[in-house]
Amino acid sequence: MTREIRLLTAEEGTCEYSIAGSGPPVLLFHGGHSNCLEEFGIRSLLHAGYSVLIPSRAGYGRTTPLRDLEAACRLYGRAVERSASGKVHVIAVSAGGPSAIAFCSLYPERVASLVLQCAVAKPWLGPSDSTYRAARRMFNPRMEKTVWTALAVFSSAFPALAFRSMAPSFSCLPYSDVRKRLAPDYRDAFRRMCSRYRSGFGFLIDLEQTGHDYSRELAGIQAPSLVLHSPQDASVPFAHAHHAHSLLARSELVELDSWGHLIWLDQHAAEHDRLLLSFLERSAR
Repeated sequence: MTREIRLLTAEEGTCEYSIAGSGPPVLLFHGGHSNCLEEFGIRSLLHAGYSVLIPSRAGYGRTTPLRDLEAACRLYGRAVERSASGKVHVIAVSAGGPSAIAFCSLYPERVASLVLQCAVAKPWLGPSDSTYRAARRMFNPRMEKTVWTALAVFSSAFPALAFRSMAPSFSCLPYSDVRKRLAPDYRDAFRRMCSRYRSGFGFLIDLEQTGHDYSRELAGIQAPSLVLHSPQDASVPFAHAHHAHSLLARSELVELDSWGHLIWLDQHAAEHDRLLLSFLERSAR
């Protein structure tokens, strides 16, 4: 995959972003721990003739760690203005949900459609949750490099074992069922995921922003929307999909036949891609 990494500096701060392909523009907000080098779902968009712009969200990569979501969205908007013309299809993955929802709310004239993929759409983790407290310990800026380096080494040497040890955080299913539903190349995809992930300041910002209620912003979005989510998702419960679908004015909800959160590692991933591409084509008419 060939893509260009760019830096934009404005009054809000610095935004690192990647851009690949040519054609109708897609603005993708990556999930937690990722950055502008995200790989999941990108190739199918490029093969279908889209260009893909991925900002490293606030606190990830070289993007300024802005805690103000509106200021961060203004920065992403400047990247869109510089690199894309016309309207953009907005795709949100996991913890990228609030960024996409806020962007669509702030820039309705620039949005052709919205897709939420296993995305956070309502208050997620809070200080009373053990997962929240563990995440703050493991993925704070002092610890995250050590954690991800260890995971990268572990997954490189023993990808199947590393995936199995983390599967309960991704899926509600027992591992015996998860294993039957995995894509043939899941080991390599999971290994690459662990090797490119870092949290920086970004995941702490995510924990703060995903604790807010975005119902008002969701209800104001008029662009055609697609909500893709697995009922077996243990990372972001399916209730987030129902919540988004109930508030978005023009939405379709698809319950994916997937083992859990990482839908790109599922045996039906190609079908999920077709659903997404069909929606983008319809929403552009």
